[in-house]
Amino acid sequence: MATESTETVDATAEGDTVEGDTTLAALSHASALFASFLGPILFLILADDGDELVEQNAKNSLNFQIIVFVALMIAGALSFVFVGLLLFPIIAVADLVLVLVGTVKANDGKVYSYPFTPDIV
Repeated sequence: MATESTETVDATAEGDTVEGDTTLAALSHASALFASFLGPILFLILADDGDELVEQNAKNSLNFQIIVFVALMIAGALSFVFVGLLLFPIIAVADLVLVLVGTVKANDGKVYSYPFTPDIV
C-alpha cells in the first residue's frame, strides 16, 4: 500500500507523464495567449473530474497569467519614469515563449510548471 501512494505522488511531479486529455491540457496553456485569465479558468472548469493532467496544467497556466498581470501592472506604474516602456516587450516575449513551451510539454502528457511562479490557485 505504501508503494501505491508513492507512485501517485511521483506521477504528478513535474516532467512525469500523467494520464489525461493532452489536447485540453495543451489548450489550457495556449488559450492564455488569446484570453489571459479566462482561457485557463475555462479549461479548469471543463476538465473532467479526476483528469489530473488538465487540472494541473490549467492551474499552472492560471498562476503564470496572474504573475504576468502583476508584472504588467508594475511595468505600467514604472512607465511614468520610462523604465516600464522597456519592460512591456520583455514581459510579452517571456509570456509568449513560456506559454509555447508549456503547450508543447502539456501536449506530450507532462505537467508543466512555469519557472519562478508560486502556487496561487
